[in-house]
Amino acid sequence: MKFAVLASSSAGNATFVEGGGAKLLVDAGTNCKTLSAALAPLGVALADLDAVLLTHEHHDHVSSLAVLERRCGTPLYATAGTFEGCEQDRGGGGACEGWDCRCFEPGEPFEVGGLRVEPFSTPHDAADPVGFVLDDGSARLGLATDLGFATELVARRLRGCAALALEFNHDLRMLETSARPPSLIQRIRGRNGHLSNDQGAELLAAVAGSGLRHVVPMHLSGECNEPALAVAAARDALRAAGLDPGLVRRPAFPTPLLEI
Repeated sequence: MKFAVLASSSAGNATFVEGGGAKLLVDAGTNCKTLSAALAPLGVALADLDAVLLTHEHHDHVSSLAVLERRCGTPLYATAGTFEGCEQDRGGGGACEGWDCRCFEPGEPFEVGGLRVEPFSTPHDAADPVGFVLDDGSARLGLATDLGFATELVARRLRGCAALALEFNHDLRMLETSARPPSLIQRIRGRNGHLSNDQGAELLAAVAGSGLRHVVPMHLSGECNEPALAVAAARDALRAAGLDPGLVRRPAFPTPLLEI
């Protein structure tokens, strides 16, 4: 399996995955021009995609869906709650009519080509958000962003992955001293918000195993975090687990194509 994080921030999120004969995106939250430019060095065009998997309906994860559907008719996989959220955000009235929408339930695996997709519920302020583990039969990739805290379910699903793309959204001190309104700070810190660097590191320490090959810190705040802080927290977690801290990649996107 191969993957590349094309974008990951509050401005837009998308991750390319290739495995089991399938090519797909996890989320499509940046414009199609940006997606095309990020995919081109990988030798992939938007029309080559077999599916888009959606974690939830927030704009920074779904903003290019309408254009993707119009241009490519790419099948979209999401929970019913996520599709309903997309419909409401687009004004209802059948705004998503004609899209190739394929619903799944959290906890019920399904196949895209030869790639096994294992969705799991995450705590976030969205209709029915999920993370994913993708399995091509020889390696597993775990993706978990946009979660207010790491539940035992999340940790259980992520154990045994060869690569992990995990949220390290904010540095708590930077968040609390920021100019953001108290209501937004509370939302981000809440149990349906986003993981801090310390929380991301705790999750990484709980799930990292001897077969781990790549760790990508994800969804860093542009105002309330620094890449160096997120990387340091992740590397400290691997050291504490007796693993190589060099497995943590600097969160600069798009990443190269990473193989597991």
